[in-house]
Amino acid sequence: MPVNHYENFPVASWLLPPQLRHPIEVIYAFARSADDFADEGNLEPSERIELLNNYSHELNLISIKSKSESRLFNALDEVIHRHALPISLFHDLLDAFKQDVTKTRYANFAELMDYCRRSADPIGRLLLHLNHAATPQNYLMSDAICSALQLINHWQDVAIDWQKNDGGRVYLPQDELRQFGLSDENIAHKDVSAAWQKMMRFQCERARELLHSGWPLGRILPGRMGAELRVIMAGGERILDKIDAVNGNVFFHRPKMNKWDWLRVAPIAIISM
Repeated sequence: MPVNHYENFPVASWLLPPQLRHPIEVIYAFARSADDFADEGNLEPSERIELLNNYSHELNLISIKSKSESRLFNALDEVIHRHALPISLFHDLLDAFKQDVTKTRYANFAELMDYCRRSADPIGRLLLHLNHAATPQNYLMSDAICSALQLINHWQDVAIDWQKNDGGRVYLPQDELRQFGLSDENIAHKDVSAAWQKMMRFQCERARELLHSGWPLGRILPGRMGAELRVIMAGGERILDKIDAVNGNVFFHRPKMNKWDWLRVAPIAIISM
């Protein structure tokens, strides 16, 4: 289903339970369009923030049960109330997208994980609510999976993110770049030195461990939703394998999933894990 920004999130939409396809499509339309406000086109930062603030206003209308003139938000209103979805999770997403407009560097991993908490984790939590599985323990595993997938997306998109905003956007923690003797200049010059390769192996291994910590959720969620999640996790692991295979050279070999990759991992993921 999702592509580009959300390519590491639910992709095997044919696996989704039929009754959940519509609400997931509406949630995706909200998240994708808001993310595009932050990332796409040639708008000024102030214009991007204004568009995202308009989305915040629309969410506030839903909170007070006031009718919107927006087709998207009328659909979202119906989904939120029918499935008792926490509206705070949608505000978290908008908060992260607004941050993308103004923040281009992360001092440390804690800062980056706080961003993931708002940019990625709400998606998984919303899916848990749709599946009546929003328990504290499931939240923890879902957060681990979603944050790991967000990190994986950052690492495969180092070169792409560098082209965004004036001066580039860098999600690699600045203190960790320094620990490996690297800086933003290594990204600017598409450096694939031994130090860069070592740093990328470190980033990928940490993301892999985080992804694996949420693995049991793929068996806790029943039926097609559990199978969908297992395929998503397998796809994330496959991306990590591809980054490792090119020694972290994501400048000239952006790892991504293609049709054959999904055909390779999906059958195994559905029946395993």
